[in-house]
Amino acid sequence: MSALCYNKGCGQRFDPENNPEDGCTHHPGVPVFHDALKGWSCCKRRTTDFSDFLSIVVSSLQIYNSREAPEPVKPVAEEPKPKFNEYIISAPKPQDQINRPSPDEPMVRLQHKVASSLKTALEKLKLSENAAEKKEEDSDEIKIGTSCKNGGCTKSFEGPASDSESCMYHSGCPIFHEGMKYWSCCKRKTSDFNTFLSQEGCTKGTHLWKKNDAGLKVVPCRFDWHQTGSQVIISIYAKNSIPELSHVDANSTMLNIHVLFEGDKEFQQKIILWGVIDVSKSTVNMMAAKIEIAMKKSEPMSWARLDLPPPAAPKDIEEKKQVDSEEEDES
Repeated sequence: MSALCYNKGCGQRFDPENNPEDGCTHHPGVPVFHDALKGWSCCKRRTTDFSDFLSIVVSSLQIYNSREAPEPVKPVAEEPKPKFNEYIISAPKPQDQINRPSPDEPMVRLQHKVASSLKTALEKLKLSENAAEKKEEDSDEIKIGTSCKNGGCTKSFEGPASDSESCMYHSGCPIFHEGMKYWSCCKRKTSDFNTFLSQEGCTKGTHLWKKNDAGLKVVPCRFDWHQTGSQVIISIYAKNSIPELSHVDANSTMLNIHVLFEGDKEFQQKIILWGVIDVSKSTVNMMAAKIEIAMKKSEPMSWARLDLPPPAAPKDIEEKKQVDSEEEDES
C-alpha cells in the first residue's frame, strides 16, 4: 500500500517496505518570500512567479517520510507593561477620606505666568477704555433696547417702567463639560445650546443696564476642566484678565479663585477638589483669552469629577434607605 511523502518539495507516493536512502529529493530548508521574490533558504534561486517557485529543482536526497512535520509553536506575546500604575476609581474610598488632608490647611498663593499675548491685549485695551470713558462722561443716558447685563436675563430697557420690573437671572456661572451645558447655580443640564440659552433664571433681583452701575460686578464666567495622568487643568474663559488684581489661593484639597477681567468684571469661585494636589508644583498660566490652572496630582489616579460632592444630609440618607427597603420588599 502506497504512502504520501511529507518532505518539502517532494509530494510523491512510495512503498514503505521499499524505501531507499536516496529515493526522495526534497528541500531541507524553508520557503522564503521577500520583496515579491520567492525561493528556498537552501537554494540560491529566486523567482517572482509562484508556479516557477513550485517547480524549483530540489537539492537533497533522503528516504521518503510518511509523517507530517508538526507545526511550530507560536510564541506567546507578552502584554505591554504600563508606564505607571494608574488607578481609576469612581469615588473616594473611606480609607482615602481618612487620610485626606484637612481643608483647614493654610492657603498658598499659586505662582502665575503672564503670556505675551495678554500683555499686548492689555496695552490695546487701555487705549480703547480711555476713549470709551470720554464718551460715557458726555452721556449717562440708557438707550432704549439696551439688554440686561445679568446672565440668563433676556429683557431689554423699554423706558423708566423697566426699572420696576423683576429680573430673573442666573447668579452662578455657565459650565460646559463633556458635552453638557448648565449653570452652576441650578445645574439643569442639557446637551443643546439653544435649550441652555433659553433656561429661565433661578434668582430674582433688579436689572443691570450698565456694566459700571455698581463699580466691580461679580459675573458668571464659563470654565471647564480636563485631566492627564499627572495633572488636572482648569480653563477659565476670562478675556483680558488683570494679573496684578487676579490670584488663585490653594491648599491640598481646596481652591479659591479670584479673577478681575475686562476692566470691571469680577469672577469668584471656591472649589473643594475631588482629589489631592501638590501645591508647590501647581501654577497659573494667564493668557489673552483664558486662564489655565495646572494642578499637579499628588497620586497618578484618574479623578471622577473636579469637585467633591457635599456629604448627604441625614434626612436624605433615611429616605434612600426607605426606598431601598421598599424595592427589596417588592422584589
